[in-house]
Amino acid sequence: MRLPARLCPKPRILFVGINPSLTSARVGHHFAGPGNPFYRLLHAAGFVPQPLTFVDDARLPEYGLALTNIAARATREAAELTAADYSRGRKQLARTIATIRPAVVAFVGGTAYRQFFGPSASSGPGAKPERVCGATVFVVPNPSGRNAAYPGFVDKLVWYRRLKRRIDRLEARVARSRNPGDRRRPGVAPFTS
Repeated sequence: MRLPARLCPKPRILFVGINPSLTSARVGHHFAGPGNPFYRLLHAAGFVPQPLTFVDDARLPEYGLALTNIAARATREAAELTAADYSRGRKQLARTIATIRPAVVAFVGGTAYRQFFGPSASSGPGAKPERVCGATVFVVPNPSGRNAAYPGFVDKLVWYRRLKRRIDRLEARVARSRNPGDRRRPGVAPFTS
């Protein structure tokens, strides 16, 4: 069973996981593993105004968020994926990004990021130098409890909040570029004749 991506045109952020877990594939929702804090992280970082759970994943586009995986095949763990799984996934992900045109592509974990850009891609979370179809690239820690590098909720939340600040800055820059004559201080009315 294939787990459908949660997509919308021009999302603020396209989150890209590695692949669906067996649990996610069985229940038909992303990040459905017991105790996976992905949706709590989205709420705590300010991406969504109310708490969500995995059953709400189809609502992410309401908030300008999209969600997919670099590999479509569900597995017990990512180590079971093959080079062919990733090769197919890279091509599909590139087509998805070109079609929906996100402002930011946020890879959920370094593995997804390196599988897309190659093994020499810089490691660790944060903003990355690459661009994909005009989208900036960011890596957040994988929310899985198996992530030994970022074991606690707060350890992961730091990076989700940094991503939120980044998208807020990008959106403010875009808004200013659409209205370049409006460089007044807040609360100061523009001159009109």
